[in-house]
Amino acid sequence: MVDRLRRALDELEPPICPTCHIAMAWTRSALVASDLITHLFHCPNCHRTGEATSQVEATIIPPDKLSAPSSKRAA
Repeated sequence: MVDRLRRALDELEPPICPTCHIAMAWTRSALVASDLITHLFHCPNCHRTGEATSQVEATIIPPDKLSAPSSKRAA
């Protein structure tokens, strides 16, 4: 999940503050849905907040590829 957040943030350009006309600073990102990430920004000058969203490809892992103990007596 962290890799998906990093890749989405790398591809994102910060929004411009409508008041100060400078680039906003990134505050945090959150995975809202399995394929949607929301990024929150704030203006370092007037402290106005902004939001941007990124679409990411949902990864589906088949159940037989999940890691599991090799024996039933494990831990």
